[in-house]
Amino acid sequence: MLRLNSGLNRRELLQVGSLSALGVNLLDTMSESAEASKPKREVNCILLWLLGGPSHIDMYDMKPLAPAEIRGELNPISTCVPGMELCELMPNMAGCADKFSLIRSMHSYSPTHGQGDFHLMSGNRLTPTINPPGFGAMVTWQQERRARQTPPFVQVGKLDSPRYGDPGFGGYLGRTYDPFVVTPDPNSSSFAVKEFSPPDSVSVDRLTDRKSLLTALDQFQSRQEQQLEFARTHEQFRERALSMITSERAKNAFDISQESEQVRDTYGRNRVGQGLLLARRLVEAGVRFVTVKGYVRYGWDHHPEVFPRLRTEVPPYEQGYAALLNDLAQRGMLENTVVITAGEFGRTPRLNNDPRAPGRDHWNRCFSLTLGGGGIKTGQVIGATDKHASEITDRPVSVPDFAATVYHALGLNPKAELRTLDDRPMLALPEGEVISELI
Repeated sequence: MLRLNSGLNRRELLQVGSLSALGVNLLDTMSESAEASKPKREVNCILLWLLGGPSHIDMYDMKPLAPAEIRGELNPISTCVPGMELCELMPNMAGCADKFSLIRSMHSYSPTHGQGDFHLMSGNRLTPTINPPGFGAMVTWQQERRARQTPPFVQVGKLDSPRYGDPGFGGYLGRTYDPFVVTPDPNSSSFAVKEFSPPDSVSVDRLTDRKSLLTALDQFQSRQEQQLEFARTHEQFRERALSMITSERAKNAFDISQESEQVRDTYGRNRVGQGLLLARRLVEAGVRFVTVKGYVRYGWDHHPEVFPRLRTEVPPYEQGYAALLNDLAQRGMLENTVVITAGEFGRTPRLNNDPRAPGRDHWNRCFSLTLGGGGIKTGQVIGATDKHASEITDRPVSVPDFAATVYHALGLNPKAELRTLDDRPMLALPEGEVISELI
């Protein structure tokens, strides 16, 4: 017998029936936007996050004439874009370099993991009192006014920092704007997102019956806890959550097994490749922003053994990224999908003397990232560095400048006034100028 009491909280409510499978995380991603302005066209985004800081000098900004202790072991190759060279481990990206642009003159304020992640994923600095909302949270806040059959913001894989928490989440806007996080490996033969697949024993009719029970519980909860914010908003979250778990669109979007063996092989049978394929499926089904964990084993924090680890991490990254760009283009989706690959900073130009094997340490004074799609001009190389890839020599691009360009492509208002949970006013993006060469 279910006993009701005034201490019943939202998590306990959700544990009634199969609706509990959605969990607080998914319910909190569903929100009613305030002060949203509808863009002329709906542009989505896929962000492949290279957690740890990829080595710009070994991948995107190679210096083959530098001394051995700087240039390292890898060599550059030509691409389909005249004047753009990439690492020899990136032949697929070289073949579709006309579908993205490369910024070689990025710089950030922090060489620290966590701080750098928050900065790149939002355009704003993390401080002891301000946890900035990421791009996906801003898409949800500014544009997601209507109910959807899929969550607006999804993250494939966990990216939390032990010291600073989850970058790119709702931040000071609250957990309502966090992504729905998919934790299973999409390359696993048993991959499934069970939140969108009710057990076979639970029919839609039974879910409807449980909806009636939840309505009664909500009415009781509302009377008992009228002072709490979630008592005023829980109903709309619950309605959207129920709509999702009975939605064939959501269920199918997360069912990567529906893709052909050939397509799955093209993306690469690994966590990165299949994560990007899943991201394409999600965007196709209506998800607005997808962040994908961008490594298969080591991450990109290569203090030791930089070259063996690059030989492990670069091939799946560049295969999956090239497959995604080509696939989006063939499906007519690239014009309304921004695709970004980035990490929090670069690596030191000079190799260190780690006893396990030479590596590279953190370097925030210049680094590289790629972006394309969503109306961004492609086949461009923005900025330049000196002969050792240690200092910017042409067209510096700050993280807020990059963020302003993402905002522009996604139709977001950088001057929108937000409110923190304790009601402080904040500008969405107080700094940054759009990179004119890319617009």
